[in-house]
Amino acid sequence: MEALILSCSTGGGHNAAAKALKTELESRGHHTVMMDPYELVSRKLAKEIGGAYVKMVQFSPRMFGLIYTLGNLVRKVPMNSPVYYANIAVAKKLGEYLKENPVDVIIATHLYPAELITYLKKGNKNFPPSIYVATDYVCIPFTEETNCDYYVIPGAAQAHDFIRRGIPEEKLAPLGIPVSPTFESHMSKSEARKQLGLEPLRKYLLLAGGSMGAGNIDKTIDVILKYVHKNLIYAQIIVIAGNNEKLYRKLQKKYGREIILIKHTNEMAAYMRACDVFISKPGGLSSTEAAVTGVPCIHMAPIPGCESHNVRYFRKKGMSIRVNKRGWTMRAALKKLDKPKEVEKMLDRQKKGVPADARKKICDLAEYLAAKYYSVK
Repeated sequence: MEALILSCSTGGGHNAAAKALKTELESRGHHTVMMDPYELVSRKLAKEIGGAYVKMVQFSPRMFGLIYTLGNLVRKVPMNSPVYYANIAVAKKLGEYLKENPVDVIIATHLYPAELITYLKKGNKNFPPSIYVATDYVCIPFTEETNCDYYVIPGAAQAHDFIRRGIPEEKLAPLGIPVSPTFESHMSKSEARKQLGLEPLRKYLLLAGGSMGAGNIDKTIDVILKYVHKNLIYAQIIVIAGNNEKLYRKLQKKYGREIILIKHTNEMAAYMRACDVFISKPGGLSSTEAAVTGVPCIHMAPIPGCESHNVRYFRKKGMSIRVNKRGWTMRAALKKLDKPKEVEKMLDRQKKGVPADARKKICDLAEYLAAKYYSVK
C-alpha cells in the first residue's frame, strides 16, 4: 500500500500524530510518505505558517483565542471560508505531486491538508480515499467545509459536536487520537528513571508547555517550588522547555540547578512514565499521551480555543485536575494527587476514557479503504 500522511507544523501535536501513524503503517510493511504540503510550494512558506502560529501562541494567546472565536462566527456563513480559498494554490501543487506519485490512501492530521483534499476531490471520481484525524476533543472551525471520506474523532462523546457542525454521522470513526507506541510501553517507573538517570526514590513533578513552551511556566514553577519546599521533602521539578530557546535561557538563568531543565526531547514517554505528576497545558495530543501512559495529570490554563474544550472534557471525565493562575488551585491539586487513592481513581478513568490503540485502528481503516480503492481502480 502507498500511503501519504499530510500534516502541518502549527504546534507539535499534529506532527506527532502523523509520525505515530507513519510508524505503524511502516511496521506493517507499507510504503509511507509524511509531508507538510506547504513545502511543495516552498520550505520558507511551510516554516512561515508554522512559525506564525507558534509566535502567536507564545506571545499573544488571547489573540489566538480571538481568532478562534472569529472562526466560529465565520463558520455560520453559508459559504467557504477564507481558509479554503487561501489553500487553493497549495492544493494545485499537491495535485501535481499526486499525478507523479499516486497513492492508495491519504491521511490528514491537520485541517489545512483536509482543505487541500476537499479542493482536489471536486470533479475527480478516482481520487484516493482520505481520512481526517482530529487531534483535539472538539470539532474545530471549518472542519465541516472539508470533504474527507472518514473523520477519526477522539471518541463517541465528540460525535454530537461533529454532527451538529455538518459532518455526516456515517463518516465518523470514534477511534481516538493516535500516539507513538513508546507511550504504550510496559516499562516500569523504576526502569524509566534508570534510563533517564533519575533517582529511584525521589518524587518527580514533570512540567511542560508543549513543543513551543507556551504558558506562564516560570510563574507556575514558583508556585510549585514553594509547595515542594513546604510539603514534599524529597521532590524535584523537571521542566521541558520544548523548542522555546528564549524560555530555556530564562529558566536556566532564574533557577539554575534548583530544577532539572530540558530542551526539546525525544524521551517524552520515558519522562512521563518516570514522573509522579504531569503538569501541562491541555493540548489534545499531550493530554492523550498522558492518559495512555497512565500518569496523574494537572492541566494549566488553556490557550483559548480548542484547548478550552480539551481541558473541559478531561476534567469532566475525572482524567485531570484543572488549575488557573491562582496559586492555591495548583497547591490544592498537588495535595490531592499526593493521595494514592485519588491517583488510582484518576488513572482508572484515564484507562477507560482514552483508547490506547487508536494508532492501530486508524491504520486498520486506512488498509481497508486502500484495498477497496485498489480493487476498483
